[in-house]
Amino acid sequence: MKRKYVFLILAILGVCYTWYFNIRFYMTAEDTSLLNYIAQTKTTFPARSFSADLLVVVFTFFAWYIPESLRLKIKYWWILIPLTFLVAIAFTFPLFLYIRQSKLDQLNALPQK
Repeated sequence: MKRKYVFLILAILGVCYTWYFNIRFYMTAEDTSLLNYIAQTKTTFPARSFSADLLVVVFTFFAWYIPESLRLKIKYWWILIPLTFLVAIAFTFPLFLYIRQSKLDQLNALPQK
């Protein structure tokens, strides 16, 4: 199996796994506002640690992903920024790796000058 398809499977898993819990939150919480959702991430020290961890991962991803997208001339690269916050980094990071690998495969298929 090509590596890019592993990235695509991980992106699908990332959206399904994270949104399973998001949907459960919205189905069970009395206050389903975004402010309450964010407040829930700060209820315990482990939750705060996990939130801080993800925040560093997100900004590290952006620091690498944006220049890499520009270098490879990936179209619509910017759409992954809002999707990271609207869906999940567990979705957008492997999705970017899939898009990147597809672009690299495309560039490698071009005849060498």
